[in-house]
Formats: sequence, structure tokens, C-alpha cells
Amino acid sequence: MGIGASIFLIALGAIFAFAVEADLGWLNLAVVGWVLMLAGVAGLLTTLYFWNSRRRPVVAPPVREDAVVVDRVVPVQSDRVVQEYREVRRPGRPV
Repeated sequence: MGIGASIFLIALGAIFAFAVEADLGWLNLAVVGWVLMLAGVAGLLTTLYFWNSRRRPVVAPPVREDAVVVDRVVPVQSDRVVQEYREVRRPGRPV
């Protein structure tokens, strides 16, 4: 049962317990209202408990990243040594 259904049961139970004054003889609507309110509160507390237990932090080992790999090449152009480098980055990562 979720939060919405629990609040609905609480509201419906309050209406039966406090606002409806009908005499059915064999059924007391005030008792039905209180039972619905208690079921709604129990469902709400159960839902909140499970939501709270799901939000625990998970500690994972750090991921080893090789952000930049440099391959140094020294070509010769017309009697000059030119130093170049090349960066290799993983696809999908921001620069």
C-alpha cells in the first residue's frame, strides 16, 4: 500500500467515524471508520519504513580512470625536431 492509498483510508475512516450518522442496525459505521483509520495509519507507517530503509548510502570502491594518455612522437620536419602529443579520451565523457 502506498502513501496515497493510506491517506485515502485515513480520510474515508474519518468521514465514516465523524461525519456519517446513519443507523444500519447491524453495522456501526463509527467502528468501521476507526478500523479504516487504523489500517491507513499502519499502511502509512509501513510504507515510510520501507522507503527509509531503501535510502541507505551504498559505498562502492572508486573507479580507476585513465583520463589522458599521452603518446609522444618526435618527428623531424626540415631539419627541425617537432614535439607532438596525442590525447586519447573515453567517449561519452565531457572534456
